[in-house]
This record gives sequence, structure tokens and C-alpha cells, in this order.
Amino acid sequence: MEYIEALSEAEGCFICNYIAEPERDKSNFVLWRTSKSVVVFNRFPYNNGHLLIAPMRHIERLDEATDEELLELVKLCRDCQTALGAAISPHGFNVGMNFGRRAGAGLPGHMHIHVVPRWDGDTSFMHVCSGTDVISQSMTELYELLKQISLEKKLPNL
Repeated sequence: MEYIEALSEAEGCFICNYIAEPERDKSNFVLWRTSKSVVVFNRFPYNNGHLLIAPMRHIERLDEATDEELLELVKLCRDCQTALGAAISPHGFNVGMNFGRRAGAGLPGHMHIHVVPRWDGDTSFMHVCSGTDVISQSMTELYELLKQISLEKKLPNL
């Protein structure tokens, strides 16, 4: 419900708001900043470790991104998989993008990439029977672990 209610209450673009507040990176769950991109936790994940990668510029579509921005976004996908693999050992990943609200984009005006860790059986009876997802690790705990792994592995590795 928090997510649904926030859709109508949101002022501006939350990614742009996060970019403008580097002093609040920890409370906004901003994992990494680069010259052209930002990596943040999805505050309403359907799986533990669900990350969003976005360009610093507020652009809506791939054809608005420069080649340098596109390359950095893909490299950050790689680095997210590396860090999440070391932190929580998922069995696989979903990586994807939605363009426009009807395509599923909760933030249609600022393009972003979803990186979602997946495990065998992570769509369990809880979700099927009651629409409830069980996430067994807090975002704060995983944020700290990924920050530590980022330092050790020198990520992002651009």
C-alpha cells in the first residue's frame, strides 16, 4: 500500500531527488554514484537485493542516452551482479527495463534498469496463496554488506 499511495503523492522524480542529495545517499539507499549513473535499492522490491541503475540525466528512453551512458549502464549491471553474487549468492538474475507506465514503469520519466536476484523456488506458496512475499534480509543490512563488498572488489569497475 505504501508504494501505491506514493504513486499519487510523489513530487518530481525520486531518482533525480536522490541525485541532488548526495549527503543522504545512505538514507536513500544509493549504493553507487559514477560520473554518468547512479545505483539505488528499489524501496519496494519483490525480491531481496532488487537494484535500480539509472543515468544521472533525466531521460525517458534509450534513444536519448549517449553511447557513453549506455556503456556505463551495462557495466553497472555487471558490477551489480558481481556484488550481489558475492553478498547473497543468488541462483540467477532478472535484468530488464520498462518504458512508460502501461509497460510497468512505476517511474516512466526517468529510464532505469532493474537488476533482480533470483533463487530456485523464490516464487513460493506464500506468494501464490496469499500474494505475500517474504524477504529475509533488511535493506539496511544488505546495503552495508554491498558497500563493504564494493570496497573490497573495487566496484563499480568502470
